[in-house]
Amino acid sequence: MIYRFRVILDNDTEDDIFRDLEIRETDTLEDLHNIITQSFGFDGTEMASFYISNDTWDQGEEISLFDLSDGNTARLMNETSLDSVVHEAQTKLIYVYDFLSMWTFYVELAEIVDETEGHDYPNLMFVQGQVPDTAPEKLFEADVDEDNFDEFEDGIDVDDYSDLDFDENWN
Repeated sequence: MIYRFRVILDNDTEDDIFRDLEIRETDTLEDLHNIITQSFGFDGTEMASFYISNDTWDQGEEISLFDLSDGNTARLMNETSLDSVVHEAQTKLIYVYDFLSMWTFYVELAEIVDETEGHDYPNLMFVQGQVPDTAPEKLFEADVDEDNFDEFEDGIDVDDYSDLDFDENWN
């Protein structure tokens, strides 16, 4: 069987940037990694990971390109077949390429079809949008809106030691 994926670049622009790909269900996540990097114009030399995701795109178990764990056995892309992590009941993955730039993609299984004889797989089916020169910046929940930042919003003055139970000049 052939898996058809839509791979969407997570960006904050109005432009949709995505690729539609076909790949055999028995291929590995490393094969999917390779077609994603090629279709978006990356050289494929940076560290990358897939994360199993749920319907609300929460990041789950990591499956990495290389084993960087300290004794813990991590799942690796080259040892993980697509059909072992993606199927009709589990259709979403998050893919992160280049952990310094944090290129982030939403990978969703769109459909499962029969293999077409004489067709080469993996296959880039459709291209939408131009990839920017740099990865889109991510705004994380912990990031602060600097225009509305108030260091005393919790009512605690960090320079006022009178209510604390220690001697500030203890040494």
